[in-house]
Amino acid sequence: MAAGLGAVAAAHGTPAARAATPTAVTVTVQGEAAVRTNIPVVRDRRASGGRYLRLRTAGKPPAGTGWYATYVVRVPRPGVYALTAIATAPMETPHTEAVASYPQLSVDDGPFAEIARSQPHWYESRPAWGDLSVLDLGVVELDAGAHTFTFRVAEPAVLDDTTAYALSLDRFTLRHLAGHPALCELSVPRHRVGEPARLRLTLDGRATRAYRVRYVVSDHRGRQAAAGRATIAAGATSATVTLPALPPGHYRVSADGVTGRFARLPARPAVTGPTSRFGVNVWASSLVPPSRLADFAAAVRDMGAGWVRDGQSWPAAEPAPGAYDTSHHDRRTRTLRAHGLAVLDVLSPAPEWSMTDASLPLPADLRHAYRYARHLAAAAPEALQLSNEPDVDTTRSTGDAHAAFVKAAALGIKDAAPEPCLVVLPGIAQTGPFQDLMLANDVVRYADVWAFHGYPDPAEPGEPRFPGIAEEQHELAHRHQAHVPLWMTECGAFQKSRPGQDLTPEQEIVQARYVVRSMVEGLAAGNDRQFWFAGPPLHDDGVYFGLLDRDFRPLPAYSAFAALTSLLGAAHFTGFAPGLPDGARGFVFDSGRGERVMVLWAERPVRVDVAGVAYDLMGRRLRAGPVTVSRDPLYVVSRSAPATGPAPVASATPVIPASPVASATPVAVKTPVTPAVSASSMVSASSVRAAARPRARLSPAEHIVLAQRFPARNAAPGKDDGDAPPPYGYRLGRRTRMVVDVYNFGATAFNVTLAARPVGDGWSVRAESGRREERIRVPAGGRVGVGFTVRAGSSVRRRTDRRLAFGATLDDHSEVPASVALIHLK
Repeated sequence: MAAGLGAVAAAHGTPAARAATPTAVTVTVQGEAAVRTNIPVVRDRRASGGRYLRLRTAGKPPAGTGWYATYVVRVPRPGVYALTAIATAPMETPHTEAVASYPQLSVDDGPFAEIARSQPHWYESRPAWGDLSVLDLGVVELDAGAHTFTFRVAEPAVLDDTTAYALSLDRFTLRHLAGHPALCELSVPRHRVGEPARLRLTLDGRATRAYRVRYVVSDHRGRQAAAGRATIAAGATSATVTLPALPPGHYRVSADGVTGRFARLPARPAVTGPTSRFGVNVWASSLVPPSRLADFAAAVRDMGAGWVRDGQSWPAAEPAPGAYDTSHHDRRTRTLRAHGLAVLDVLSPAPEWSMTDASLPLPADLRHAYRYARHLAAAAPEALQLSNEPDVDTTRSTGDAHAAFVKAAALGIKDAAPEPCLVVLPGIAQTGPFQDLMLANDVVRYADVWAFHGYPDPAEPGEPRFPGIAEEQHELAHRHQAHVPLWMTECGAFQKSRPGQDLTPEQEIVQARYVVRSMVEGLAAGNDRQFWFAGPPLHDDGVYFGLLDRDFRPLPAYSAFAALTSLLGAAHFTGFAPGLPDGARGFVFDSGRGERVMVLWAERPVRVDVAGVAYDLMGRRLRAGPVTVSRDPLYVVSRSAPATGPAPVASATPVIPASPVASATPVAVKTPVTPAVSASSMVSASSVRAAARPRARLSPAEHIVLAQRFPARNAAPGKDDGDAPPPYGYRLGRRTRMVVDVYNFGATAFNVTLAARPVGDGWSVRAESGRREERIRVPAGGRVGVGFTVRAGSSVRRRTDRRLAFGATLDDHSEVPASVALIHLK
């Protein structure tokens, strides 16, 4: 048997049936049986042949070839073959967190093509053994005889603590598909109204004779919008036809059991770039294959999102102290920015080498955070966010420790350039004690933007409702006199999905409605930016989040997003629409184009008269006259009116629902709280924030950071996903020794006078020297630890939190921002 060839013929049923049925053909090739390769072969008895191909190296691939393995494969029958492999997936799966590079494939020395499947495809892969999975790699058309298959790795992957080229391959299998070639894809490139819509019909192999197809185009509600016929000529694999002019919206095209999707975008593009109020979470390194990134970025821009929220692995970017390698992430960022997108980068948890058991997930020495953030800021992203949901992570970190980390990182960013990028506070998952403690540590003075996240309660029945966290966060910001804009850096809805099928048509409509509602209600609450979670296809533990389906085609929510951004323009919220019938809600915006745009929806359909031009959820212009306001948001656009508000809404009349969706059980919607500022002042404030600049450079005293450090045995209780009951603070004994680290992130040495503030209720704190305060000299870029002993008197009640605060001053009596922690007697 020739190297690289292993063929197994299999038939099922009785002998008579096997004689009457063509033999099913499968060809299995062992990974270690390559005829040419520069990838190592390793032994493992779990592998099908006892050995397999394993690549894991940070070394650059050989010029011209990359890391590759070439196989000779003989197939006994011409036709279309399904290709599967036992290999490592490029994305995490439920059974392993190990990832690999995206493989590229060349057949018969043809051009290499990346196997660029989406996260849901890889996520649903069955386990094989170890970190390997059963991967569906698509189909190939082959003539009978010998063929060469070359797998290549040309792009590195972000692994746990490094960026490396990685691939493990046990074997791959070709299985002949009876009844093929067959129709496999219906696609219409993204386009705007006024541009031609060209439908491409593609077979998975060359047509053996003329292949005739009847196709049907339907809108997001399933109503037929067009139909026609196409012929794929014998010997060809595709044909293209031009569709009739259609209004903007989301469309499905169906033929021969295959369904495609496409978006026809509004003629008027949205505001893009940093002044846009709309963004999406992308996490490109985890969710977007390298070969798809440019088109994905263009799709996000065309949808009207001006911002993308992305991030990179700190352990991979700094595998050793001071050894930075951000080139992989920098290439992605350049691609996103080349398409007019502003980038909000997020700092990940620290590398293992920088942490201790007591500091997890933060570096034990905050100078690492300062230097890393400064390095990232030097690449000049538009904004850097200083962590993601630290209040609900699985560690025992506390709000005071995270506040010290935020201060150090923010100083690194602000010291990186005369005009540094924006500093965005961590995205907080929920209002609570963790955030309260961060705010008590005066972190807002170091930031340009306040950030939080919000999702509807998945346990509530019916349509998702915009969460109350926006109101809570604005009230909190007002209470702390935080004069910075608020960004909702994650909002989305939990939509249950089924393996291999993602969302149902009904769920797709719910998602499209909520995209609009959440964005509108967020801006109405006073948020300056709204980021949807997420843009790329994303299936996580039975929940689907993306605006694109598993084949990177637009869902209805994508088109709804595009209509929203096109119609709202600059999206300055000016107030709520008065005079609406019960159950209806209206939000009024200034588009910045001399237009007033009213967004309306109602839990039960009602007919209303409106002054202006009306557009539906997808941006399709409606007929003049009264409109039906329902769960699907609609827009009414008119020339700018006086500041007294929108024109009166007349003769509101109930309407009998015309569809099962419209007649679903109503969901009560919480009446919004009118912002504390007037509509006219909100426009002015929003205009200023839209052109935000980093705040003034921080003072020498603000370059001094205090951080309380306790032994690991005194760690706070776990967070229980943010739902842990009190107490929340460090768990102390009757006598506990601890250290206050005094960092100087300034350019000159300073004398710092440090003292504990009274705790009360039987607690006492004294420096180890016995003095009530300590005067120390901290060199530029240095750290000095000052020991203290905390005592709990006999009157101290157990499991009751108290604040332990330390203050400091410089010789000029300027005050250093305090360090405030919670402690309790365990």
